[in-house]
Amino acid sequence: MYNTRFLDNIRVIILAEESLGVRSMATFIETPDISVLLDAGVSLAPLRYGLPPHPVEFKAVKEARERILEYASQADIVTISHYHLDHYTPPFTSWFEWTNEEIFREVYEGKIVLIKSPEANINPRQLRRAHSFLKAVKDLAKEVVFCDGKKFKFLATDIEFSEPLPHGRDDSKLGWVLVTSIKYGKEEVVYAPDVQGPISQKTLDYILKTKADLLIIGGPPLYLVGHKVSMNEVCIGMKNLAEIAKKIPVTIIAHHLLRLKEWEEKSEEVLVSARERKHLAITAAQYMGFKNRLLEAFRKELYEREPPSESFLKWVKNKAERISEPPPI
Repeated sequence: MYNTRFLDNIRVIILAEESLGVRSMATFIETPDISVLLDAGVSLAPLRYGLPPHPVEFKAVKEARERILEYASQADIVTISHYHLDHYTPPFTSWFEWTNEEIFREVYEGKIVLIKSPEANINPRQLRRAHSFLKAVKDLAKEVVFCDGKKFKFLATDIEFSEPLPHGRDDSKLGWVLVTSIKYGKEEVVYAPDVQGPISQKTLDYILKTKADLLIIGGPPLYLVGHKVSMNEVCIGMKNLAEIAKKIPVTIIAHHLLRLKEWEEKSEEVLVSARERKHLAITAAQYMGFKNRLLEAFRKELYEREPPSESFLKWVKNKAERISEPPPI
């Protein structure tokens, strides 16, 4: 089930995201010329509120991975905006990402793979992941292209990637990400993962210069206030997101923002800004026609309502078993 009433020629299907129960922004976009799978990753937070993922979350990540594989089989192109595990499929076994070598092959084999360059604007952890990915994908993919700041044309479809932009604030230790624009005729969809609002003025300026009809954007990380981000940074991110919602007809608010139970009341400025212009500011789940399902945000309540089985608790504590066997869900 997906919603196409906003665009005539570009089909947008959000496959996995926090409002759909997992960490991800995996999105399938199709024009009359080409089909693109953006950031084919999905993940679960290893710990939240001091608790590992609930069995319901593992069921959600399994289902999300199945959707990603279904649309990977239809995609001509697969992209990677940056090398966090919820934004690409790694070439190793992990049930927190519900992946293994076979799944890795299914996602990338025979595809044009457009990826963020590991040669600049990348932090050490992501650099190691990028090298591991490149080693594994080089003999599988049809073509692997570093796409930072580049434009590609497929018949009447234009795909444009930003230069690396901050993963949050300008000096973020989390590194850099690429924003993707897909254009067909007069329609444009922009995909801005992990920009956290955006907090960065540089990122805000870039997004406002686009002619997006629909934007999918990672919102401010409210759940990290007092730990990894300041309240001032989050306020800047919210203010910038409200400015974006005034300009762009459909803003799909995603990712970090949806890791907080109270995300909606904290985002009132954004939602009001959109309504005043008769624009939409909605979640990925709402866009797809579903109810919000914030499993990570409600992990503590899940454990209280549905205590996991002894076999599951044993599995989650045993590192060797977690690798060799999927969770007993």
